[in-house]
Amino acid sequence: MKVLIVGAGSVGRSIARELAKSKHEVTIVDLAPGAMKVASVSQADWILGDACELETLERAGAEQTDVVVAATGDDKANLVVSLLCKTEFGVERAIARINNPKNEWLFDESWGVDVAVSTPRIITSLVEDAVADGALIAVMTFQRSGASLMQVTLPDDAPVAGTPVSQIYLPATVMINAIVRDGVPFAADPDLTLEAGDQALLLCAEGAEADLDLVAELFTPMEHPQPE
Repeated sequence: MKVLIVGAGSVGRSIARELAKSKHEVTIVDLAPGAMKVASVSQADWILGDACELETLERAGAEQTDVVVAATGDDKANLVVSLLCKTEFGVERAIARINNPKNEWLFDESWGVDVAVSTPRIITSLVEDAVADGALIAVMTFQRSGASLMQVTLPDDAPVAGTPVSQIYLPATVMINAIVRDGVPFAADPDLTLEAGDQALLLCAEGAEADLDLVAELFTPMEHPQPE
């Protein structure tokens, strides 16, 4: 697979290294001479230039690219790169980094973005995951379908603890996709019984927000009456 990465900062270089390890063909573009740290990802092709210009994208081989990753620290640049790669070069898949959460609403198909990745939102979900047993935490949204992935860690007294998946009645817009137990992932087979401490991954259809309160009740610790 041929991947074009725009932005040679720490994020772009990290992505490039991982892809190069998997034997993908990687090209990195950045407009700053100081960002040309070629030795850090020696397997990649490096291009010095402004990826918001067609000439630079042509030199980087955008026409033969399968996936573009717009990973600069500038949201405007990431949007322009995604749009140009989609409309001018027919790149099949555009993944764009969101630096400012206020700009999330722009990162959609109208700007050529197939997948938007918000670092602040990811970190927020990780923090919430660390402290919130029984709370539904949004992990990611799939740009193309509008579906979202959520996760919840079952507390000891969750209503569904000890219940087989087949007996957990969820709205039609939500399904249990997988269970992670002691670090090991399991398919959500009908006869699998949920246990306290399990991490349940839920796949939610677009527009499922109205049903999430009902879903949350199944995983939220039951309230016990206070002694008088």
